[in-house]
Amino acid sequence: MVSIQNLEFELQDLLKKKKYSEIIFEITTKTKEEERNAGLFVLLGISRISSNKKNKSQIELALSDFKKGYLKEKTSENGLNALVNFILASAILSDFENTNVDFNEIKDFYQKTPKNFQNKRSINIAMTTIYSRLSDHEEMLFHLKKIIESGDFISNDLCNYGYWRCFDKNWSQKDFFDYGKFVDKNLIEYPQDKINKLSYKKNKKINLGILSADLKSGHSITFFLKTILSNYNKDEIEVYLISNQIDIDSISSEIKNLVHENIDISRLNDLNAFNKIRELNLDIIIDVMGYTSRNRIGLFKNRIAKKQAIWMGYCNTTGLKNMDYIITDPNLIYKDEKNLYTEEVLYLPEIWNTHCGFDFERKEVSPPLIKNNFITFGSFNNPAKINKNVINCWAEILKKIKNSRLILKCSNDKKKLDRIEGLMRKKGVLDSVIFHKRFEDKIDHLNLYKEVDIALDTFPYNGVTTSFEAIWMGVPVLTMAGYNFNSRCGESINRNLGMKQLIAKDKNDYVLKAIDLTKNQSEFINLRKSIFHNAIKSPLFNQKKFSDNFYKLITEITK
Repeated sequence: MVSIQNLEFELQDLLKKKKYSEIIFEITTKTKEEERNAGLFVLLGISRISSNKKNKSQIELALSDFKKGYLKEKTSENGLNALVNFILASAILSDFENTNVDFNEIKDFYQKTPKNFQNKRSINIAMTTIYSRLSDHEEMLFHLKKIIESGDFISNDLCNYGYWRCFDKNWSQKDFFDYGKFVDKNLIEYPQDKINKLSYKKNKKINLGILSADLKSGHSITFFLKTILSNYNKDEIEVYLISNQIDIDSISSEIKNLVHENIDISRLNDLNAFNKIRELNLDIIIDVMGYTSRNRIGLFKNRIAKKQAIWMGYCNTTGLKNMDYIITDPNLIYKDEKNLYTEEVLYLPEIWNTHCGFDFERKEVSPPLIKNNFITFGSFNNPAKINKNVINCWAEILKKIKNSRLILKCSNDKKKLDRIEGLMRKKGVLDSVIFHKRFEDKIDHLNLYKEVDIALDTFPYNGVTTSFEAIWMGVPVLTMAGYNFNSRCGESINRNLGMKQLIAKDKNDYVLKAIDLTKNQSEFINLRKSIFHNAIKSPLFNQKKFSDNFYKLITEITK
């Protein structure tokens, strides 16, 4: 009879060599299922997934292995490892189309694990893979907070926690400010003998770096970057696009062709990326990620350029002493609030960013209520932004406006919609909600706005791209006034459009404004006409004017 412990030890060596087929053969031929311990079940499951991550049946077999390992040793370290892998495999399996994974079973397993297990980073990180797929910010924060409180965290955990707090109305700007300082304190500081010295050599032109991981063709960030990258004086400025994109082949060729040089740091560790960027002798670098996406916040902690600024992608303070500036507008950070951002607040005169628009002819469309005889609201926002408070507000609107409808188009992932469906059902308005899957083609996505009379913004995390798109299509966006940069984006958009009447003071006002918009059809038609005809001339889409203001600011701070 084979020694289980000896076999497990031998297989660890095969795992290091990535000989997954051999591991599967050894375990399945030398042991019976009832003989295997949690360690063998884990090795078997990992080998099945690693041999082919795109094979659904292999993942299902691995899921079964991990579950058996956990149920066999619920309180051992190997049992915990089995449970962690069971959760991670469940998340992977759930990404396959037409696959139903029982997340409730996972939640039950987590609750029944020993308390000391519930505080470990590995299981809490695994749980975030589930709740991110459900777009449940409350549970995301619960598990990320456990990781931070344990002290066993990495920079990405810190950024994730700060990012998900943007969805939470219970955090004040002072909370963000204090947390940012905590992040700065806990990021790695590079040893001076390992890094290139920062050069202060004068460049012939302004060397501007832009760092992003969101440069895939069609990504919302690219529509704002295109504005500034299509409108600058190449005799005075050289732009370096620094990409942390996971797939460099998917970077927008249009964006790449607008800059002086493209630099890929996606495969470099922080220290090597840091030294590579310092070699460019940048006068200023702009981070358009902050705490979001595949950020490289640690690079900014250690200063990679003479001047550093945060702009666009993350609308809040980073907390970093070395992040010199945050670029905003007067509608987003009030002058008496500047002390709640660690960066120096730089104001663009009108709006903090401008959309480049789309390459097709705009055509005015009559409000669908004319043919429908009922009002249709719409929200195409990230489902994580559609929280309980938002749903409560929308439900009240649907109940008070007879025969009204709400179109939601936020994901092809049914799990994300399940949460929203459940909350809408509890409020008794599910029959008034129409769910649309995400369209692959941008034109199809935009054309769906032709079925929407009024777009409803989310809060406290406002829509940005979705609001610009709705307005481009001539659809008014009802938003709510906020309390910081992140929660005032909708307010800035509407103020720059000349639509202050579409900014609600609070939830009650939000509901009342939605109702008032539907009372007088002729007034509403005129409102839509005004938005359609004024949008392109407004700061929202005036690329040349925005770019002039943007580069004037860049020139001033790099003198």
